[in-house]
Amino acid sequence: MAISSLLYNPYPSFCTHRRSKFSAKPIACSSLKTQNPNPTAQPTSLSGDYKLSWKKELNKAYQREITNLNWDKFEELDDESFQNLVDKRCVDNVRMLIVDSVQNAQAGHPGMALGMAGVVFLLYRHLMKYNPKNPKWFNRDRFVLSAGHGCLLQYICLHLAGFESVQIEDLKRLCKLGSRTPGHPENVVTSGIEVTTGPLGQGVANAVGLALAEAHLAARFNKPDAVIVDHRTYCIMGDGCAMEGITHEAASLAGHWKLNKLTLIYDDNHNTIDGPTTLALSEDISAQFKALGWHTVTVDNVDADMSPFKDALLSAFNETEKPTFIRVKTLIGKLSGKEGTSKAHHGAFSEDDLRNMKQKVNWTDRERFHVIPMIYREMQKQADVGERLEKEWYSNLYSYQIKYPQEAIEFQILLSGGLLPGWENSLPRWSQSDPVDATRGYSEMCLNQLAKVLPGLIGGSADLATSNKAYLHNYDDFLPSSPWGRNIRYGVREHAMGAISNGIALHGSGLIPFAATFLIFSDYMKNTIRLAALSHAGVIYVMTHDSIGLGEDGPTHQPVEQLAGLRAIPHLLVFRPADGNETAGAYKIAVANRATPSLIALSRQKVASNLMGTSGDAVKRGGYTISDNSGEQMPEIILIGTGSELCLCEGSATRLREAGRRVRVVSLVCWRLFDRQPREYKERVLPSNVVKRVSVEAGSPVGWREYVGWEGVVVGVDEFGASGQYLDTFHKYGFTEENITRIANILLCK
Repeated sequence: MAISSLLYNPYPSFCTHRRSKFSAKPIACSSLKTQNPNPTAQPTSLSGDYKLSWKKELNKAYQREITNLNWDKFEELDDESFQNLVDKRCVDNVRMLIVDSVQNAQAGHPGMALGMAGVVFLLYRHLMKYNPKNPKWFNRDRFVLSAGHGCLLQYICLHLAGFESVQIEDLKRLCKLGSRTPGHPENVVTSGIEVTTGPLGQGVANAVGLALAEAHLAARFNKPDAVIVDHRTYCIMGDGCAMEGITHEAASLAGHWKLNKLTLIYDDNHNTIDGPTTLALSEDISAQFKALGWHTVTVDNVDADMSPFKDALLSAFNETEKPTFIRVKTLIGKLSGKEGTSKAHHGAFSEDDLRNMKQKVNWTDRERFHVIPMIYREMQKQADVGERLEKEWYSNLYSYQIKYPQEAIEFQILLSGGLLPGWENSLPRWSQSDPVDATRGYSEMCLNQLAKVLPGLIGGSADLATSNKAYLHNYDDFLPSSPWGRNIRYGVREHAMGAISNGIALHGSGLIPFAATFLIFSDYMKNTIRLAALSHAGVIYVMTHDSIGLGEDGPTHQPVEQLAGLRAIPHLLVFRPADGNETAGAYKIAVANRATPSLIALSRQKVASNLMGTSGDAVKRGGYTISDNSGEQMPEIILIGTGSELCLCEGSATRLREAGRRVRVVSLVCWRLFDRQPREYKERVLPSNVVKRVSVEAGSPVGWREYVGWEGVVVGVDEFGASGQYLDTFHKYGFTEENITRIANILLCK
């Protein structure tokens, strides 16, 4: 099968050879090298009847503006000139829907949406491939709105394009509780939204992750005569994104990786919330991206003439070595009295302003939320293309299965979620005779065993692979020369690493990303972890050097408050395993939960491979009893620990039992999983009538009171730690069997 039969025309529908009467210059498609043209996909001529269906609307809108057009012979207008007029009127309608939605809600952010209406409409109408009937079709193009405050524009385009998730009633419920049109894009709320954005710059890094996933899978599965992975990623960023450091971290990696199917469109409107960008920004953003290895294009006054923007998009299609950065200069709050000022960023409009905007686009006799009926038909054309391309893709996939059955099986496993039946049996098991190691070492063994049975496992570390032990041996690095590699070298870019991992997870292709660094540096990527939980991205965070036990590096590297903060993130599963078996149990749950992020906090110091009583299977409960000498009676005291301190609890329990005390030891490896257990189970593990309890964790005491009660004792760290050898540091803060036993005896004597 020839490549040309597998691919749609790589150039969008606005690529023609005719010059528009209303365009500054022709689109020079004839000069472009179409690598894989499909002649059957070329735009067909527009019928006279279809043109006539628009005549009344266009005549009403532009008769006074366009004097050189013979309206009596409107149907003879050349296709490109006609399409330009239609597009212009569609954009007018989009802008009025933006205004109507904001006025109706008396809330929202119309500024960016009004300024970029033409750009986003063009993407949805002429460029991107998607099927509204199946928003999750694998080979669709991905669109990310990093400037998430402009979400109303995307909602409107989704509605016009035919997505069931956004109806006119949804536009009327903008920002209302429970609506499908919240104040920033949320992928779990609105079908057609790829990733949840809002914090500026995050979406840029998400888009890099989406593009990385495409490049990786294309390298692994495409064949010279069979291409099954071929889609592009588009992202819109604003001036705020341009200022955020995460944008530059991610852009640096995208340039380094040569992600040529990534197009970033910069809404350069010279305004942020506080005022003009000159207050805080003076550098040349295009020059920055060029230095980072991007192909850069600047488009002036995109509203006056869209053809230069179209040319810029076509140049992105031709680029084979670099991602493309298109800087479009727009007017924030286009049409309004606030146009070009920071006042347009958010808020509703006055009645006078509303009346003036309607007059500018000949909309004075229209009710709120009016949609020109022909627009739905117009947008259906692109939806029809997407539906046809999806059918062709499945046909091509069937042919691929016949020609490359082994690769096809692996590809189908990925598209089905990436989990082979029985994958969990690959996780190692440890006996008490196995040599001791740090839990980061047990993690390394888990990752490398999982890589053999999980074709989607991919990830890396923020320049700490040798310390994190987060590296897949016998697999290549993801580089321009080896994009099939499953080890990602992020460099010292924790923030971008987290958000790129979110993009990989939300690509929807069965890839299972892991991201590794020191637990202390989770602060750099806290927002990305929070967004992973919010957007149901099943990233696995491998966080080592998990306590003051790392000793010599001192307080700057010793995490104290990090676990408490991470445990507070809704839905995030935070594990702190005590030995090899609990580490394997944590990975089992983390991999299985593809819509939930997990963080595994791991030690640098060595611990037993199999602490007596621990169980990998019991980790799914979050907390469980590892030892108890109480028999039929209730324990006198309960010692609760996590991670490397669990063995201190067990050692102290042994001393107390030798003195005749009834002692239970509980591993509370994952608070959230334990909290989800039935009340009866939690009562069995931590009976409410046993009030003498001691928790032991070499981190912040915040949160532990819930498990030990007001009569119990929390052994934790409420300082920043200290530099010293591991055992000396533990001794300084009371993490010894002797101190735990002393505290327990004081409680028992009360």
